[in-house]
Amino acid sequence: MQTLIFDCDGVLVDSEAIAEATLVELLGEWLPDLEADTVLRQALGMTTADILSHLEAQSAHRLPPQATERVDSTIEARLAKELTAIDGVAAAIAEITLPKAVVSNSRRQRVLSSLAITGLAPLLAEAPIFTAEQVARPKPDPALYRLAAETLSRAPGLCLVVEDSVAGVTAARAAGMTVIGFIGASHIEVGQRARLLEAGAWCVIGHMRELAPLVGDWRGGAPH
Repeated sequence: MQTLIFDCDGVLVDSEAIAEATLVELLGEWLPDLEADTVLRQALGMTTADILSHLEAQSAHRLPPQATERVDSTIEARLAKELTAIDGVAAAIAEITLPKAVVSNSRRQRVLSSLAITGLAPLLAEAPIFTAEQVARPKPDPALYRLAAETLSRAPGLCLVVEDSVAGVTAARAAGMTVIGFIGASHIEVGQRARLLEAGAWCVIGHMRELAPLVGDWRGGAPH
């Protein structure tokens, strides 16, 4: 059976701009020798722990104890007040009748909270959720997408994924899945369409109203 898999941050919920702004603020204090807003762009789609490790390696300073937990807690506090769903995603979820799943590099607590805050939880009540805590190597490694396919008893070729980051596209493609790139979130920069296509996306959309027709094409056997 064919299945539609959504990333969460930047695909279901417009969270990445909030997360990045929080990280820039904290990293300005912890790693002041880095231009955090610039180097963060290289790490889009990675886990908080991997982002911090990546940035600390470029700095002469060291992160404080429990930095990952402090970042995640601060981000989640802001999300509780500011988070919104991606424009049009609720309608797309309702329109597309395929079974659905969510595969995210965020921790499960954050995904569940994000879906509840934005009102998407009831629409995805039957969608299994897979998060970074379940694998040793999260995106861009394909392990999380492979786990999803195995758990759902789906061949990778029967899975269509929606991703906003190069790391996510890379992971899903390496797992053997077809990927639609999404560039409609508020954090997306110029050139992201080309980067997602280069990473292996079948096509790229700028608004969720475009998703259902493409899902129909994919189900009908369009080249991908």
